[in-house]
Amino acid sequence: MPVELNHTIVPARDPQASAQFLAGILGLSVDPPVAHFTPVTLANQVSLDYDQLDDFEPHHYAFIVSEQEFDAALARIQRGGITHYGDPACQEIGQIYRSKHTMGRRGAYFRDPDGHLMEILTPGGAGS
Repeated sequence: MPVELNHTIVPARDPQASAQFLAGILGLSVDPPVAHFTPVTLANQVSLDYDQLDDFEPHHYAFIVSEQEFDAALARIQRGGITHYGDPACQEIGQIYRSKHTMGRRGAYFRDPDGHLMEILTPGGAGS
């Protein structure tokens, strides 16, 4: 059997609020609790399991989305008044990036309520 990522734990001060934030941006739903985790499951069945912690370093999570999903997520970010960036250093405020390495790829970064750096990006490629 090939190796696959099953889940990752996302530390959060308020797991339900943080899971709902991400699910809302990505157009997903928050799954029922599993033990003390609040999961959000992606299309490839990998789940982000939000867990309550008070002290942690922010992490980076990147999500490949279709062109249409990107536009919809970016619109939700903008409607929500969430600052987004065209670079991982969060210097290019209000921008999106266009990859220099993958033709047609677009992306944007934004922070979740716990300071995690979230990224949405399109696959790009020959069909773009």
